[in-house]
Amino acid sequence: MAKPLALDFDPIARADELWTRRWGQVPAMAAITSVMRAHQILLARVDAVVKPYGLTFARYEALVLLTFSRTGELSLSKIGERLMVHPTSVTNTVDRLEKAGLVSRRPNPLDGRGVLAAITPRGREVVEQATRELMAIEFGLESYDDEQCRQVFDLLRPLRVTAGDFSEAPAGTVP
Repeated sequence: MAKPLALDFDPIARADELWTRRWGQVPAMAAITSVMRAHQILLARVDAVVKPYGLTFARYEALVLLTFSRTGELSLSKIGERLMVHPTSVTNTVDRLEKAGLVSRRPNPLDGRGVLAAITPRGREVVEQATRELMAIEFGLESYDDEQCRQVFDLLRPLRVTAGDFSEAPAGTVP
């Protein structure tokens, strides 16, 4: 887990004050700095939970994705697309999961060059145990209630749309 800074002041608020004096008020600077620090804190908390299972959060996400598939297996390209990561990262993630006995690989019968990653029974067991622990700490967001978590999601959604992660569905439709 991230070591608490235990400062007697908010360093991001201080940076915001200094920034404002030097370059003028730019709320986006304080916002991005807060988001980046939150990322560090959350990743450290989540990684501390999944580490005893030999996982990182990226590997945990891949296992969860495989459990969501009807057959428990997906092509590496589909994993990369859904997790929004580079193919090299997917290969590395699946390599490590395979070495740990949590996934297996096989040729994709629909694509002669492609490979499928399939979650193993041990992988299913690990993902269930890790998920229970992550849910117990509310994925590190226990400082927020359900409505606040929805608000965070809603606030960050336009950023993801603008980045091209997905297209907004027309109102009233379910993708």
